[in-house]
Amino acid sequence: MNILIVDDEKLIRDVIKEYLLLDGYKPYEAENGLEAINVVKNNVIDLVIMDIMMPKMDGYTACKEIKKIKDIPFIMLSARSEEYDKLIGFDLGIDDYVTKPFSPKELVARVKAITKRNSKQDILELAWIKIDDLAHEVYVDNKLIELTPKEYDLLKYLIENKNIALSRENLLSNIWGYDFYGDDRTVDTHIKTLRARLGKYRDLIKTVRGMGYKIEYKESN
Repeated sequence: MNILIVDDEKLIRDVIKEYLLLDGYKPYEAENGLEAINVVKNNVIDLVIMDIMMPKMDGYTACKEIKKIKDIPFIMLSARSEEYDKLIGFDLGIDDYVTKPFSPKELVARVKAITKRNSKQDILELAWIKIDDLAHEVYVDNKLIELTPKEYDLLKYLIENKNIALSRENLLSNIWGYDFYGDDRTVDTHIKTLRARLGKYRDLIKTVRGMGYKIEYKESN
């Protein structure tokens, strides 16, 4: 899971990054709101930890702009604890508000709680492939790739059934429907183009000789 840390103080970013890495998160960094917006535009970010008082663009403004791009969960950081400041943040749709100084362990615990609340079945991840089913988008190495509707359905079905050998008949009936009048070559053709779209991850799709295909992936890999 990708977490963006936005703070103009490098020491704070480094401490948060260290604790996130220990828990298996992938941290991204930005020094200010403008930089944060660019990071969100060019990467798949699952949650933002953002300071309020920063040069060039403050956290509130950046949060508002980022929410226009994608509705990402937010934890706001601030040296101020006034109720007014918290209310502004919650009005913008933030998920949590942490007052500085803070415990890094507690911050990570709050990250875990928010990601658990926001986790949905509409997100599928395998290696560096991510399917956002709500947006109907596929990302490879955090970059959006273009798939046809059938390629999308085929990839999703293969990932949902990873490590299971699926016959061509199974794939035809589940992706194209029982009333489809095509032949097995339809599956083969789509697998070929799907592998090309996946680039260096093409070999995740294995051919099961005399039967069909499967995505083969072990978490330990």
